[in-house]
Amino acid sequence: MTLPSWRDGKYGTKVRAALWLETEVGEGNIFTKAQLREAFPDVAQIDRRMRDLRDHDWTIHTRREDPALKQEEQRYVKKGTEVWVPGQAKTLKSKSSLTAAQRTRVMMADNFLCRSCGIGAGESYYDGGQDSQLDVARRKVVLEDGSAEVQLVTECNRCRVGGRDREVNLGELIGQVKALTPLERKVLAAWIEADGRKPSALEKLWGVFRTLPEGSRAAVKRAVASEEE
Repeated sequence: MTLPSWRDGKYGTKVRAALWLETEVGEGNIFTKAQLREAFPDVAQIDRRMRDLRDHDWTIHTRREDPALKQEEQRYVKKGTEVWVPGQAKTLKSKSSLTAAQRTRVMMADNFLCRSCGIGAGESYYDGGQDSQLDVARRKVVLEDGSAEVQLVTECNRCRVGGRDREVNLGELIGQVKALTPLERKVLAAWIEADGRKPSALEKLWGVFRTLPEGSRAAVKRAVASEEE
């Protein structure tokens, strides 16, 4: 099926932006803000019109969602509703953008930490990459009664990218908690109360061991075996 031209002035700016993405960029590819403005030089708020496509299930990533992108780059990830089809441009999904106050409340409840990896805002990753940025992600949660809802949680820019399809079954999780021994439940309660857990010396050793090359792993294995004799 041949798409209408994105240059056709009979369409609104949002529709033309969608057509431009489809015909000039293509799914999975990167474009810059400069390229977008060059294509629409007479549209003062073309960035906003592009963002409006997200209300029609179009997926467009910035550096916030994809840390691999440069500041001026965006990635066209997935096409949503074909807004150039008559009637589709007005069929919006429910508004889901968060206010600054909502974001702050979620982050305060999460102690301004990424709930996936524990890093705080502006802290450096262990591999020396760029400093972390926190944002609010949406997580699908299956409740104990079997119904599902979307809940909000703080995550860093890295974990958001890797955990987009993550889903939590709260009923199963609570069932596993109830199956713990009294001692295990006491330990878990302490971690929950502290909202953190420091790894033991043994766990730290294991973490380092897993990173070793094969020859070094063999040396450690022999050392452990010799101590058992």
